[in-house]
Amino acid sequence: MISRIDLRGDALPEGPALRDLLPRADFDVSAALEKVRPICEAVHHRGDAALIDFAERFDGVRIDRVRVPAEALEKALAELDPAVRAALEESVRRARLVHRAQRRATRTTQVVPGGTVTEKWVPVERVGLYAPGGRSVYPSSVVMNAVPAQEAGVASIALASPPQAEFGGLPHPTILAACALLGVDEVYAAGGATAVAMFAYGTESCPAAAMVTGPGNIWVAAAKRYFTGRIGIDAEAGPTEIAVLADRTADPVHVAADLISQAEHDPLAAAVLVTDSAELADAVAAELEPQVAATKHVDDRIVPALAGRQSAIVLVDGIDEGLRVVDAYGAEHLEIQTADAAAVADRVKNAGAVFVGPWAPVSLGDYAAGSNHVLPTGGCACHSSGLSVQSFLRGVHIVDYTREALADVAHHVVTLAEAEDLPAHGAAIKARFGWKVPTSK
Repeated sequence: MISRIDLRGDALPEGPALRDLLPRADFDVSAALEKVRPICEAVHHRGDAALIDFAERFDGVRIDRVRVPAEALEKALAELDPAVRAALEESVRRARLVHRAQRRATRTTQVVPGGTVTEKWVPVERVGLYAPGGRSVYPSSVVMNAVPAQEAGVASIALASPPQAEFGGLPHPTILAACALLGVDEVYAAGGATAVAMFAYGTESCPAAAMVTGPGNIWVAAAKRYFTGRIGIDAEAGPTEIAVLADRTADPVHVAADLISQAEHDPLAAAVLVTDSAELADAVAAELEPQVAATKHVDDRIVPALAGRQSAIVLVDGIDEGLRVVDAYGAEHLEIQTADAAAVADRVKNAGAVFVGPWAPVSLGDYAAGSNHVLPTGGCACHSSGLSVQSFLRGVHIVDYTREALADVAHHVVTLAEAEDLPAHGAAIKARFGWKVPTSK
C-alpha cells in the first residue's frame, strides 16, 4: 500500500540532492495557469454574470445571485447541530488566544539624537477569504482564516465558498453557520479560480480586495499566481502533507492513524514516515491495512494517496539523519514521535507546524490546538510561514529627523548617492543646506 525508500548506509547528500530523493506529489501550477487565465478574464469583463455562468458549468447549479443573503446565514446558524456549534466555538476561542498574542506593537527607535524610525503595523484594508467546498466541507478553514484577519484589525472581510446544488446554490450550510458565528456577514457563492478573480478584480456585488487567503485546489493556486502583484496572497497551497519522524518508541497504531488522517483529504495528499526503526516501519505498514479498511473514502482518496509517489516510509540510520531528511522535506505538518520528542522538535528547522509527542496529533492542530492550519506545502516551509496575524499586517516605517540629525549624516548620504551614480539623490540633501554639505563633527 505504501512504498519504501531506504536511505541507510550511505552518507546523505546535501541540499537539493537530498530533496530529490524524497517523495512529492505532482502539482504543476504552471500548467494550470493557462487554463485559469480565460476564466479570470471573463470575471474581469463580465462580473457577476460570469460567476453565475461558471457556477453552472463547474458546480452544476444555476444561481440567481452571487452574494449570500443575510437570512441564509442566520438560518444556517440557527439550524446548526448544537454539538458542531460547541466545537466551533471552542475552536474559535482557542484560535483567538493564540492569534491575539501575535499582535505587534508600534515601536520607535532613536537612531541618533533628533533622528527616529518608528515601525507601525497597519492592517490590510480588505481581504477575501476562501473556504473550499469540493470533496469535503471545511468550516475549520473559515475559523483559521477569519480569526487572524479579525485579530489583525482588518476592517472589511469577505468570504467565498463554492455553491452547492444540494443546498440550492448556496455554500454548504456549515460554512455559512461558521461565518455567522464569527460575524463574517459578507459571503459569496463562488468557487475555485472564479472566487479569486472576483476578489482580485471586484464585480457588481463584490468590491475588490487587497489580499486573498485560504486553501484550495490547483485552480485556486493557479489563480493566486495569476494575480500575484495585483493582490497579496498567503501561499499557493498544494495538496496536504504529513511527515512523521519516529523511532522504536512510537506506537505504530498512532502513526498509521495519523498517516491515514491526512491521506483522506485528497488522492494527492502525502503521508511520509521517516524512521530509524525497521521494526516500526514493518508494524506501521501492517497496521495501515486494517485501519484503512475500517474507514471511509478508501478507494477515491486514501488508497491512491498512500500508494502514490508522494507517500513513502523512509528508512534512515538514526534520528540525526531523520532530522536532516524532514528538514529537507519541509513538511506542512510534522509529527515528532520519538524518545525526548520535545528536544528533537526543538532541533527542527523547516516545517509548517510541529506536533510534539503522542498526544499532539495533526488532527488536533486542524481543529482545536489554537494553532493555524493554513500552512505552507510542497517544501515551502523552508522559506514561508503559516497564516497568522502578521499575514494581514503591513509594517510601515516612519522616519523623523531634525535638521541637526540630517546634517550629521548628510555627507554619508551624498557619498553613497555619488557612488551609485545617482547625483540627484545627493542634490536633494545639498539643497537643504544651501548646496554645501556639512562635514561630520
